[in-house]
Amino acid sequence: MRLFITFLLFILLHIGVWFSSNTQLMSEVWKARSFWIMIALAIPTSLLAYYATRIGYSALGDSVWSLRFIGFGTSYLVFPVLTWMLLGESMLTLKTMLCIILSFVIVAIQLWMPT
Repeated sequence: MRLFITFLLFILLHIGVWFSSNTQLMSEVWKARSFWIMIALAIPTSLLAYYATRIGYSALGDSVWSLRFIGFGTSYLVFPVLTWMLLGESMLTLKTMLCIILSFVIVAIQLWMPT
């Protein structure tokens, strides 16, 4: 259950980070508001990172490296989808698809390969 919560927190974290960074690129209307959106998301995204780390560290056997790779892998699941949906940049390129597959492999290694 703690591992599921860790994944959920990381996914929410990366969604918040995506909007903090990329709202300015969505349209002129959003660009004008993007600084304030970034400010508003700063504390919630920091709290998500804090609790994802806290819960995930113990769920992954006190391994900060496993936690780091889980965080990286989940970011590569969130970023392409939001970038495609909201900015219209396709994730269906060979390079992007290979990176997404590698992120799944990295997460799988951290979850199922013994230390």
